[in-house]
Amino acid sequence: MFDVNELVLKKAKELGFGDVVVLGYERDRRQIRFANNEVTVAKNWHERRVELFVELEKRVAGTTITELSKENIERTLKMLLSSVKGMAPKEDYNGIAEGPFEYREVPETFDRAIIELDEPNEYVERAINAALEQGAKRVAGVLYTDHDKVYLTTSNGVEAFDEGTGIEISVRAFIGDLESGHGTNSVRVLKKFDPESAGRKAGEIAKLARNPEQGPEGKFDVIFDPLAFANLLSYMSFMTSAYAAEAGFSPFVNKLGQRIANEIVTIRDVGNMPNGYGSRRFDDEGVPTRETTIIEDGTFRTFLLNTSLARKYKTETTANAGLIMPHAWNIVLEPGDFSRGELFSEVKHGIYITNVWYTRFQNYVTGDFSTIPRDGIFLVENGELRPIRNIRVSDNLLGIMSRISALGRDPHHIHWWEVSTPVSTPYVLVKDVGITRATK
Repeated sequence: MFDVNELVLKKAKELGFGDVVVLGYERDRRQIRFANNEVTVAKNWHERRVELFVELEKRVAGTTITELSKENIERTLKMLLSSVKGMAPKEDYNGIAEGPFEYREVPETFDRAIIELDEPNEYVERAINAALEQGAKRVAGVLYTDHDKVYLTTSNGVEAFDEGTGIEISVRAFIGDLESGHGTNSVRVLKKFDPESAGRKAGEIAKLARNPEQGPEGKFDVIFDPLAFANLLSYMSFMTSAYAAEAGFSPFVNKLGQRIANEIVTIRDVGNMPNGYGSRRFDDEGVPTRETTIIEDGTFRTFLLNTSLARKYKTETTANAGLIMPHAWNIVLEPGDFSRGELFSEVKHGIYITNVWYTRFQNYVTGDFSTIPRDGIFLVENGELRPIRNIRVSDNLLGIMSRISALGRDPHHIHWWEVSTPVSTPYVLVKDVGITRATK
């Protein structure tokens, strides 16, 4: 694949582009879908593509090339040149990182056992059986295995390669039409894969959710399951990108150095986290990934930056470069001191939310949002759970962060289609969360 990268870079420079970043990707993915307690679809596919960033006299653009013939590469670059010439210069563009760099391996991100796995159906069956043993009647979901290679070449002397694997499962368990539960498990090495935990949790929640009643409205103390809170933190990670802030999609503007969360809250982005589903050796400019503290003891410390934005604000890159927009790798909410049982005992009259979806921001600048709890939802009264349904969380992201009052001690690494940026989070107790009735 480096030969393709070098061809793209050579042709781009011949056409007169200044800064050029070429990212080549190869992916082998296997998908196994299951429904009604049995495998329904098994698919395999191989993908090759190049993602390209170019600059011409401070005019910047990017594109993706999937047909990698020499002719198509040259045609795409000429079209891109024509397009870029018609753009206005981005006067605050300040270049890309200058290589070369030295890289360290990120532990537990590559496992040949995943590549050579012959019978992934076995793991699906284990998840299904674990859910059925908890009382589920029907089980559905999807398992993926991935083998990824990343080839990076830039006009500033960077040439880097990374190879990684992953296996993840998402399981939904059902009792009836209104009773369901959800569990996930995502790892980079096979020996840490635990599909039973996903099935068992889905089955447990579904069984507890039998015969739900209409949920209440008002302000409630809410225990967010890791699956639910990971969704909110995934959106938050987007908003901590300096690009999102400049584009008007962040409530963190003008908040640097300010207290924006309870002092028990520390949130980091860890690009080199062992077994992290988003971990990689380098960012899209070739800067070695590392740990960046975004919120420390409740205080907002930094936006996520690439080289150009870092130079603009007279600081250093946080090694979060995407081709256009800085982004997080693995968001980590540092755990607290509470066991799960102790956390629930703190709630005399509140709500336990196990999962959410359709998170929508009514105002990105203020952080106003709503999200719909799905699967098991429970009224918590003196530690006892009573199933409810048909509610919506309507609140403010900064308000949620400031009203976090307790954190569980056990982190859970979450990645699935509603949590695209991987998140590690414990159970989280938030005071006075706005709850409204969901529309049918």
